[in-house]
Amino acid sequence: MSEPTAQLETYTGKQVLVVLRGGGIVRGLFMSFDNHLNIVLDRAEELAVGRPGEDPVHLDPSRPLGRVIIRGDNVVLVSPVEG
Repeated sequence: MSEPTAQLETYTGKQVLVVLRGGGIVRGLFMSFDNHLNIVLDRAEELAVGRPGEDPVHLDPSRPLGRVIIRGDNVVLVSPVEG
């Protein structure tokens, strides 16, 4: 197992943030991944990211997604959530 996949293995069952290509951020419980680095998150939620010119008062703090599969092509960064 390569070093990056070994690191991902340690995230199983933990809360992670996944930064997506295009700037989106998803938080959820890391369930699994495959050899294409597709990621399965449970209890996932999309976090609101302010864009220039948007009124932050009208942004929802998050949007529930449930269980999701994120294609490895779209993943920029996976990071454990502290706490």
